[in-house]
Amino acid sequence: MTNKIFISATAILIILLQACENPSAERQQTLLSPAIAPMANAAIAMPDSFAAQVSEDILRAGGNAVDAAIAAGFSLAVTFIDAGNIGGGGFMTLKMGDEVAFLDYREKAPLAADKNMFLDSDGDLIEKATLIGGRAVAVPGTVAGFWAAHQRFGKLPWGDLVAPAVKLAEQGFIPADTLVDDIHDMQKWFADKTNFYEYFSAIRKNQVFKQPELAATLKRIAESGADDFYRGHTARLIVEQMHRSEGLISAQDLEKYITVWRQPLQAKWRGYQIVSSPPPSSGGFAVVQLLKMKDSLDSLFDGLEHNSPQYIHLIAEMEKRVFADRAEYLGDPDFYPVNIDALLDDRYIAKRAAEVDAINISQIESLNPGLESPNTTHFSIVDQWGNAVSNTYTINWNYGSGVVVGGAGFLLNNEMDDFSAKPGVPNIFGVVGSEANEVQPEKRPLSSMAPTLLLKDGEVEMVLGTPGGSTIFTTVFQVIVNILDFNMTPDEAVGATRFHHQLIPADLITYSGFSMGKPLSPATIEALAGRGYRTLPHDFEYGDVQIVVRDGESWYAASDPRDRGDSRVLENMRTSPNKSPVFSDASSRTD
Repeated sequence: MTNKIFISATAILIILLQACENPSAERQQTLLSPAIAPMANAAIAMPDSFAAQVSEDILRAGGNAVDAAIAAGFSLAVTFIDAGNIGGGGFMTLKMGDEVAFLDYREKAPLAADKNMFLDSDGDLIEKATLIGGRAVAVPGTVAGFWAAHQRFGKLPWGDLVAPAVKLAEQGFIPADTLVDDIHDMQKWFADKTNFYEYFSAIRKNQVFKQPELAATLKRIAESGADDFYRGHTARLIVEQMHRSEGLISAQDLEKYITVWRQPLQAKWRGYQIVSSPPPSSGGFAVVQLLKMKDSLDSLFDGLEHNSPQYIHLIAEMEKRVFADRAEYLGDPDFYPVNIDALLDDRYIAKRAAEVDAINISQIESLNPGLESPNTTHFSIVDQWGNAVSNTYTINWNYGSGVVVGGAGFLLNNEMDDFSAKPGVPNIFGVVGSEANEVQPEKRPLSSMAPTLLLKDGEVEMVLGTPGGSTIFTTVFQVIVNILDFNMTPDEAVGATRFHHQLIPADLITYSGFSMGKPLSPATIEALAGRGYRTLPHDFEYGDVQIVVRDGESWYAASDPRDRGDSRVLENMRTSPNKSPVFSDASSRTD
């Protein structure tokens, strides 16, 4: 792997402070190469600079990767309004000491939910019913998830981890220009159907934005942990908002919510141990299938250039088969029998790979399941002890349901859209599902999130993940391949043009990179058209990959240039905490 010139954490902080005085520096900051330092012993890749500073402070105060993840997660609930959350849920893949673990804190359908709840009297899907308003909200899991992770693996006091988020909400922060523009662009989407604009219409560029209700909520969580959110004052505020918004979540729903420590999905591949998300996520299964399917077709890939027409065609053929299996077989394992071992069996994957048409586009009707019978956020952390956290959490689509909990100041998810509201009818990401993912009370919706670790000889080699809805696992797969097969550095790998195929429509390939001046080349698009493909920019510039990669005795940390991420490599870390964290004043920075 070619070493690149890196910028120290101090230099990055100086640049960020200058950006506060010169807002035009915002875009420049997102294009900086990430930092590498000899003998560095910790690294972080975060969606924004506020979370990056908070997690760095926690690590330097002696906290571990889980402590830094919790603090960053709460801070993102304040500053990353479009996707950071305490009103949603997610997954955390961890390596702590010699133990690998996976925490499922995915949202759950309310007890009053039923499989026909989004259909009209004719059995048709009600427009936007799964996306906007109270009925789109599933029971949130983020606070319970962070609490569970801290109870099992945390080192520093819980209150110290929530304190930076309290400060950012109470004292305010200068929002990124892109965040301000995005919030005002959402006015037409939510219109008068929710209270979204009541809470966020005042946000302005270059002005401190404060969230006093959210600060009060975070203070209660800091003092009482998850108990406040699920049984205390915040719980009561959620239920009251559900009544106002015609939602289904009750006090009983909140009291009954539990997280689940599941066996992480693990697979051997090229001498690596892949550790990723099991069901109810399809992300881990899909990443493993794609990586192994590509190896089964190694002779067809031999000599192909990155993103060449034939390379794109072969990957699209593979992705179709993965999405066919996803639609038929994947769901919440507590409700539906998921035979994950069969789906990841090397013989089965080789069989699926052999079905790939090396020349022509496989039509949908020929793509039966193989067995018989966008907005999210991700961050990656490696601490000074070699522990790692790959965390992806979501409120689903941009700003979730648009419903803000009155008196509590946080947005609620629209995760009910991730269920198959009607079998065969695509959700907001264009993905279809079947009975395996139909709405049922207390069921967790199928996800594409893929927080992933690659280990070698028991040590962390790579930590990565991304938002992007149905594009998540195709993105994670391509970034891994970019690094290991095309010898890209992590910043090159995450910045490269990506493409996506998800079964329906059979002839459509979309790509990400257009806003960065990195579309697929006209010659490639023309060649794909000659084979019958339509090749278009994706509906949104998908992916915000945050990745940490080992390089000898050092770490690379890279953030996707598509958004406002901040990656840092940290040196001279303390290995035993002897004081509470001292937090930097991040509120005056812009991302």
